[in-house]
Amino acid sequence: MLCDGSPDPTVLQEINTFMSLWSEDNNEDFQSVLNKSDLVLSLIEELEFLLYDTPAEDLPESDAAQYTQTILHLQTLLQEKFDDSTEHLLKNAAALSDIDTGNMQKVIMNKNVKLCIWANLNKNPRFRGYNFEDEGVSFELPKPLALSNIAVRIMHTSYDHLSCQSPTFLPHLKVVEENKAAETLELESEAEEWKPSNDEENITAMEDDVKSEGRKSAISSVSPKEEVENGTEPQEKNGTEDEQTTESQIGDIIEGQPPSPIQNQPTPDDILEDDVVDLRQFSTLGGVYYFDVLVLPPQCKQVNGWSMVQLVEGGLQKQPYPQESLLSTSLGLSLQEKDMEGLLSPPVGISITIPNDVIFFEEPQVARWDPESKIWKTDVIMSKIYNTEKRQLSFKMDAFHTFTLIQESHLNMPYESWEMKPNGMNKVSLMVSSAFTDIHIEIKDDQCRLAEVSNTDSDLSALLGKWMTPLCLTTAMKRIGLNFFPAEDSANYVSVNKKSEEAEKMAYKEMALLSPSFAFGWSKWNHNCGHEKIIIKVRECRDSSDDDWSLYLLSTQRTQRLKISETDDEFSEDLYEGSEFHSTLYHMIKDYSSSDAIDRLKHSHHLFVNCVYQLLSMTRLLTYS
Repeated sequence: MLCDGSPDPTVLQEINTFMSLWSEDNNEDFQSVLNKSDLVLSLIEELEFLLYDTPAEDLPESDAAQYTQTILHLQTLLQEKFDDSTEHLLKNAAALSDIDTGNMQKVIMNKNVKLCIWANLNKNPRFRGYNFEDEGVSFELPKPLALSNIAVRIMHTSYDHLSCQSPTFLPHLKVVEENKAAETLELESEAEEWKPSNDEENITAMEDDVKSEGRKSAISSVSPKEEVENGTEPQEKNGTEDEQTTESQIGDIIEGQPPSPIQNQPTPDDILEDDVVDLRQFSTLGGVYYFDVLVLPPQCKQVNGWSMVQLVEGGLQKQPYPQESLLSTSLGLSLQEKDMEGLLSPPVGISITIPNDVIFFEEPQVARWDPESKIWKTDVIMSKIYNTEKRQLSFKMDAFHTFTLIQESHLNMPYESWEMKPNGMNKVSLMVSSAFTDIHIEIKDDQCRLAEVSNTDSDLSALLGKWMTPLCLTTAMKRIGLNFFPAEDSANYVSVNKKSEEAEKMAYKEMALLSPSFAFGWSKWNHNCGHEKIIIKVRECRDSSDDDWSLYLLSTQRTQRLKISETDDEFSEDLYEGSEFHSTLYHMIKDYSSSDAIDRLKHSHHLFVNCVYQLLSMTRLLTYS
C-alpha cells in the first residue's frame, strides 16, 4: 500500500529480489550505501514490529521463521555493504588526502550511521593519533603501527545488530515443575520431530521453534554452521532425566513449547564468567562502535587518462594487532612466553562523546564484542576516565575491538510510587517515581506519549511529546535508557512484591475500565496483604480538588473496601463500615460513585481502555512497586 518502490519485507520473493540485486551491485561508494541503509533499517523495523506486535494465534510459525530469517539476512547484508564501500573508499585514499597532514581523514554520516576514517599515507613515525573534533571521536595509534600501511575506521551505528546474536539475550525462564503430564509428552514428541540435516534446514528448524514469547524477547542469529560443528542436537528425554536436563538449558523452555537448538546450551548462570555481560541484566545504550584497523588497499592511479587499481582478493582486510603475539605464536613459544610478548604491544586508546539523546543514570560501562563466542565482555577495558560535564569517555583496550556502552537495565526498579488519574474524556496521566527519576506518561484515545522526565540533562526532544502506540513507546524509552517496563524474567534481578498473575491481570483490567473517572495510586499496604491479594488507593476525580483516598482489597474471588487508611500504623482487612463484598472492583466502586462518574465510564472509548490496560500491563506497577 505504500507504493514507494520499496519491497514488501513480508513477501519472500520481493525481499529476496531486493537483496540479490543489491548484493550484486559492486563498487558502491559509502554515501550510496548510507542512503540505502535507511530503507534496509526500515524494512528490519517493520518485520520486528510484526514479530513483537502480532498475537501468536494470528502469526503462523512459518511466517515468523521467515521474518526472522529475513531480518538476519538484511542485517548481514548491510554490514557487508558497509565493508565493501569502505574498501572502495580506501582505494581512493590518496586522492582524498589532506594537504596539511598528508593523510586521509574523512567523515560520512546520516542520522543512523557515522563513519570516521583515517588512512596512514604519510607514515610519520611521530604520529600518535587523530581527533575528529566535530564528531567527538578521537583515537590513539599504537607506536608499532605508525609506519604501517593501514587505515583506522570508527563507525558508530545508532542501532545494535550484535546483541541479538548473544545467548544471554534470550530470557532466562525456568520450566514450571507443575507441568501436566500431557503437556510434557507433547513437548517430547515435538522435540523428537526436529532432525537437523543441512545448514539451511538447521536455520529453518531453529526459527520454527521460536514461539510468541521467544519471538518477542529476542531475534537470534546463531550460525547454523557453528551448531553443526558443536554437535548441538536435541536430546531425547524421558522420566526424571527430563526434569534434570531441562533446567540446565538456556532460555529454558517456555511452557508447552519444543526446545530450539539455541536452548540446548547450558544456562547463563553456569557459563557466564565475571567479565561476560548478561543482556538480561544490562542494556546496550548509544549504539555500537565498530573500531577497526584495516590494511590499506592498493591505491587507484591515473595513467594516460585511465584509472588503474590493483585488485586484491578477499575484500576488506583487518590488520593483525597485537603483532608481537602473532609473531610469538608462529615461532612456537610457550604460552607464558607468548603472553609476555603480547604485553610488548601498547594498548589502543579511544575517546568518545556520549550521544546526548541517551540517559545514563550511572557512569557508563564499556563492553567489547567477542566475535567467536558472540558475547559482550568487559575483560580488556582499562584506564577508563569519564567526564560527566562534557559526557566524554576515554579508555584503552588491548586491541581494536567493536564496543558499546552498557547500563543496568533495572536501575529504576522497583518503583518508589505511582499514580494514575484522568485528565478529561479518554485522557489519563500516569506518573511513576523511581530512585533516579520521575516520568510522566499521557494517554489519549488509543495512543500515549512521554510528557516529562525529571533529573536529566539529555536531549529528549526526539521522543518527548510524540504520540505513539504503547509498544512503540516502550521500545523508544528503552532505547534511550528509560526502562520502566519489566521483562518476563526481571524478577531474577529485582526484589519484587510478588503477586498472583491472575489477580494482577484482573486488577489492571478493572483499573483500565475505571480510569475515565477514577484516580489510582500506590499503597504501602500492598506489601502486607499476601500473594493472592492486591491493595490500591482509589478516589473519584471531581471538578473540585479531592484528596480523599479509599483503600480497596482485590483478589480473584472478591473485592472489598477497607476500613484502614494509608496513614494507619497497623494493617487490617476489616470492612469499611456499611460496605459489602463485590465480585469486581468495577461493581464495588459504583456503590460510592456519582452519576457523572458513571456517565463518563459509559461513554469511554474501548480503544482508550485497551491502551490504558496495555500500559499498565507493561509497567506492572502492582508487582514492581
